[in-house]
Amino acid sequence: MLVAGFFFAAMALLVKIGGAHFEAIEMGFYRSLGAFLFIAGYVVAGRRRVWNRHMGTHLLRSLAGTCGIIFYFYAISNLPLATATTLNYTSPLFLAMATTVVLRERFSPWLLAAIVTGFAGVAMLLQPTFAAGKEGPALAGLFSGLVASWAYLGVRTLSQSGEPEWRILFWFGFFGTVGCLAYQATFSTFHRVGWDNAGILLGIGVLGTVAQLAMNRAYHLGNTLVVGALSYSTIVFSTLFMVTVWGDSLSLLSWAGIVVIVASGLIALRKERSAKLGGTPK
Repeated sequence: MLVAGFFFAAMALLVKIGGAHFEAIEMGFYRSLGAFLFIAGYVVAGRRRVWNRHMGTHLLRSLAGTCGIIFYFYAISNLPLATATTLNYTSPLFLAMATTVVLRERFSPWLLAAIVTGFAGVAMLLQPTFAAGKEGPALAGLFSGLVASWAYLGVRTLSQSGEPEWRILFWFGFFGTVGCLAYQATFSTFHRVGWDNAGILLGIGVLGTVAQLAMNRAYHLGNTLVVGALSYSTIVFSTLFMVTVWGDSLSLLSWAGIVVIVASGLIALRKERSAKLGGTPK
């Protein structure tokens, strides 16, 4: 999840830059296309079977994931990056609630506290603000967090059913590519791709694919809520990118937020390790 957090943060920076050239669904199309082409090559080379009895779950997971990406990209394009990222990272909080209802996972209350603490750290770090007239993009950012939690839950469900990470990503890339292409071709037009902006789209596709593979692996192997807590590392990496690339400075409250985010992940890992060893989290 730490690897995924790094590459998701890099992708978000490119999406912010790409917002001046492309619509959110366009970038969602290229993001999905990159994942699909990469995994399709892997499938063809190994003559692997992609169709099976879990297609319904694959479809729902892909629909949720694609909607989450589009709404997230839209929020990034129309809001300050800090605000959009904060809203999107409500997903672990929604995921914590969903796992208790759908997956019936047993977890320590401390694990849930770690996630809540992590989101508090996000707010401290990014200190989001809303400008007048930005209610629509703000709701889109919040909705991206909600549907993203269902996408993560779908990854977890498919993994528990024995589905490999490559097949999950294959169908996500396929349905996302087809859906975004159909919408853009019907209701809008594609903008010109040239030497000045092609690198942005390529980067979004490559970085997003690597991050997706790492995230799928994390949810396949780890506890859902622990992985959710570690997903806040994206915020830390995003902030470091903003400081080193754009020269932005951080306040003391922002640095305190980083400490809180890292601490929430460490608490989650420690409590989960204690539970696996048979101890009682205190």
